Amino acid sequence: MAVITVPRPLREKLGEEGTDALVALINEAGENNKQSVIEVVEERFERRLSDEISRLRVELAEEMSKLRVELAGEISRLRVELFGETNKLRAEMHDLRANLIQWMFVFWIGQIGVLIGLFFTFLRK
Repeated sequence: MAVITVPRPLREKLGEEGTDALVALINEAGENNKQSVIEVVEERFERRLSDEISRLRVELAEEMSKLRVELAGEISRLRVELFGETNKLRAEMHDLRANLIQWMFVFWIGQIGVLIGLFFTFLRK
């Protein structure tokens, strides 16, 4: 806090009591002014802070909605891709199964041929 000095001519005119009262009045006015400035600054700061927070919330909501849309698009793209790959895998498995059954019939026919050959060989003797 600043020290207030009252000039001598004014001090002589006012007297000690008047000078003390003047200094107290000036100090009180300065303190009131200081409090008023602090209150105004606090109000402005709070208003600015709330404005910035609301602006930030709006931006955050917009970005989150954009992200949700993008994420939904990516998920649907992945589902389509996965469905396509699953269908390819099923087709390959179907082809493999058909090929396996074909070779099983070839093996069985070969086995039946060998058994018939052995059977006729045993019957001839």
